[in-house]
Amino acid sequence: MSIIDFLFGRPLRSSEERGEKLGALGGIPVFGLDALSSAAYGPEAALALLISLGALSVAYIVPITISIIILLLIVFFSYRQTIDAYPGGGGSYTVAGTNLGPAAGLLAAAALMIDYVLTAAVGISAGVGALISAVPSLQPHTVVLCVAILVLITVINLRGVRETGTIFMIPTYLFTGTLLITLAIGIFKAIAAGGHPTAVTAPPSLGGATAAVSVWLILKAFSSGCTAMTGVEAVSNGVRAFREPVVQTAQRTLSIIIGLLVILLAGIAVLCRAYHVGATDPGSGYQSVLSQLTAAVVGRNVFYYVTIASILLVLAFSANTAFADFPRLCRLLAQDGYLPYPMAIQGRRLVYTLGITVLALLCGILLIAFGGITDRLIPLFAVGAFLAFTLSQAGMVMHWRRAGKKRSRAAMFINGFGAAMTGGTVVVVTVTKFVEGAWIVTVLIPLMIALMYSIRRHYTRVQKEIADPHPIDLTEVGAPIVVLPASSWNKISREGLQFAINLSSELHVLHVDCGEDEENVYKKWVEYVERPMKKAGLPVPHMTVLESPFRFVINPIVDYVFDLEKRNPKRQIAVIIPELVQKHWYEYFLHNQRATWLKAALLLKRTQRIVVISAPWYLKS
Repeated sequence: MSIIDFLFGRPLRSSEERGEKLGALGGIPVFGLDALSSAAYGPEAALALLISLGALSVAYIVPITISIIILLLIVFFSYRQTIDAYPGGGGSYTVAGTNLGPAAGLLAAAALMIDYVLTAAVGISAGVGALISAVPSLQPHTVVLCVAILVLITVINLRGVRETGTIFMIPTYLFTGTLLITLAIGIFKAIAAGGHPTAVTAPPSLGGATAAVSVWLILKAFSSGCTAMTGVEAVSNGVRAFREPVVQTAQRTLSIIIGLLVILLAGIAVLCRAYHVGATDPGSGYQSVLSQLTAAVVGRNVFYYVTIASILLVLAFSANTAFADFPRLCRLLAQDGYLPYPMAIQGRRLVYTLGITVLALLCGILLIAFGGITDRLIPLFAVGAFLAFTLSQAGMVMHWRRAGKKRSRAAMFINGFGAAMTGGTVVVVTVTKFVEGAWIVTVLIPLMIALMYSIRRHYTRVQKEIADPHPIDLTEVGAPIVVLPASSWNKISREGLQFAINLSSELHVLHVDCGEDEENVYKKWVEYVERPMKKAGLPVPHMTVLESPFRFVINPIVDYVFDLEKRNPKRQIAVIIPELVQKHWYEYFLHNQRATWLKAALLLKRTQRIVVISAPWYLKS
């Protein structure tokens, strides 16, 4: 077994794609990790904005969470309808582009692509944050841990969709189970204690307020807490990944994900208020909200460490939702010509390898640039997600309007209400987070749209230029003039010469004189070429020696070839370049690469009448 097969699995046939489809249980780890894991950092992001209120902060987490849950349910019902209307994959790009026009589709695509990159980065950084909460001595290694987890997730995703779902299933259900048990025990204790339970391990004291409550502060906390809604669109983007019946399986998966998320968000908010758990400043002594909450409910025992381990795994693996959807979005854009065509090609494991690789690189850059700290990435978050939500719902309104059925009116109202709510949230999130970093997203989106338009224009120009409805031109059929550069006489140059003789009788052999042993080169030419060819009665090619006092090799050959082209305006020139092909990639560093540079120099001259042909000699040893 090769190393590639060991890491990524054996190549899969196209006919095996059906076996890679997911059921609801497998779909939750693949498409629901982002949404479920946001229960770990969404409430914390909201509480982090309320630190200045001290002990008073916990009083506002419940109403803020209720607002987020209401918005979440609106988006949920909207996306159930989207799945039904677009069983082939109803992501924001498809829905907005189909119903609102290409510009709206690209706006949604740019917003989603940014959101997916941030989803991956925030998930991994939040997972490492959970680990550091349990083992504070690891804090100096934050970035290294983030990059290591990113590499692991990338390799797992390159192994294929079904295998990814299988690998992530255990941590997903372990996380859900331990957290639900913690919430159930905590709520039971809170009810038994009349709403004032005693913590097994007391959370850090929240202290006194250093700022007054304001609408602006509550709005900022709400906008940060809205990060708990990212990933909701993932199922609608990946409908094609589910088993038959596709629509029902996708809708069932989405319902389970949203149901669990609502329970987790509500339970965390209630227990944060009951146990007086708030956010702590990142840095020395940092503890995540879930770490404090679990310790307060059950203490720092074996169950606590199992819960924290599951939170770590799920937060880190929540990046998988981005790895599942980002390549699929890139595929759609590439098929429409807005991204490079290779992004639409399935790799050896029936996944879009290039899209996964690009996402990993972008995510790695973000994690290193922001030091792997979740709070530094949160301000960039949610703008793209809610903009995509809004465009998708607005597109669905137009979809139902065209349908014109009685049933469509209710559906149109749901999507219209959803668009209005998420649109308002976009404004709130952008305004409240603008100075803290959201401005970066508002600048990146138009730049990405401009880039995608430029790629599309390039492909349009290429298609227009290479399209040719005319038959083959037979008026200038004939043997080309052949040019063969030869630095010395050896097996490599012999291979090239034998091919050149078969190709044409008009042959120009070029040798560049750099002041070395030219007499010996000429003697070998006479002995090994001229004499055998004269004896065989064949025309002997003339060797042209090009003087190069400054020891340039490529320039004299290029100049000769283009001078030859000018002197023969109706002839085709074939330049045969003998080159050595090494057995191992690292051996290329031991040899000059003149053949490669000569090919590049000739091709960059952009003339159709010069053809470059490689004549390889393969090393056996």
